[in-house]
Amino acid sequence: MNYLGIDLGGTNVAAAVVDDAGTILGRASLPTPRGVEPVADAIAAAAHAAAVDAGVGWEEIATVGVGSPGTIQPAEGVVKYWSNLDFRDVPLAALLGARLNKEIHLENDANAAALGEYAAGAGKGSSSMVAITLGTGVGGGAVLDGKLYTGFNYAGLEVGHFVIEYNGRPCTCGRRGCLEAYCSATALIKRTREAMQAHRDSKLWELAGGSEGVNGRTPFDAAALGDAAAGQVIDEYVSYLGCGVASLVNIFQPEVFCIGGGPSAQGETLMAPVRYILNREDYARNQVHRTRLVRAQLGNDAGLIGAALLPKFR
Repeated sequence: MNYLGIDLGGTNVAAAVVDDAGTILGRASLPTPRGVEPVADAIAAAAHAAAVDAGVGWEEIATVGVGSPGTIQPAEGVVKYWSNLDFRDVPLAALLGARLNKEIHLENDANAAALGEYAAGAGKGSSSMVAITLGTGVGGGAVLDGKLYTGFNYAGLEVGHFVIEYNGRPCTCGRRGCLEAYCSATALIKRTREAMQAHRDSKLWELAGGSEGVNGRTPFDAAALGDAAAGQVIDEYVSYLGCGVASLVNIFQPEVFCIGGGPSAQGETLMAPVRYILNREDYARNQVHRTRLVRAQLGNDAGLIGAALLPKFR
């Protein structure tokens, strides 16, 4: 059985044909236009192009899954709101069903990415997995007992807005002290710039070439060179991330906890100290069966694979 997955982004529409095991057989990508009908047309064109690239006849595609940003109502197939494209109450599944003549499954892109990692990446073979992605914000998703968990209103697992510091730093959601305000790549960059201003002799200046040159790698690179200011930034970042991970593990106790996004590219430089905190603060630390903390494996393909395999995990 072959499935087709769509990763709808603000810049590109990516499509892939995926088999039962989650292997990508062919893919295509087109720029994302503006306007509801042009977006639906672009998705349909990318879908057919991916099938051609895979050498698969359209009749061999079972279903089409779409991972979209924004507030999603999967049962109705509607994008309630997505600010980037000014989508409001868009019946995307119906629009695509008319164009593609296939059963359409719609889901939030973060949930789709988590499902992709569970089905074919870091969580493959596990009974349950919670995933977080450290990017511009902090996204998340969970597959529990083999089923994608979204909450009764499809708004569950907004882990970025789980408070880890009461009345702490302001968050874009309007709350204070959210995980996103401390552990997103955006937050890491902001704290790095603050450290640079406080420590004019820091190696951070040399590596970044100025505050505008800071990215998620900068503090890690400077800390590796022994820079004290960068070391403080990383220690704080790891402490908050470890706190958030341990708290989420204590709520769900999944078999696998997966971390993705830009900072996760640091590998064990990031994962080892977070794992140390988890081992210390996991409520189940004295049990034989413990949550495994791992890095995401699929990168940008996670959303494509997860979208394609949506009908298998609902």
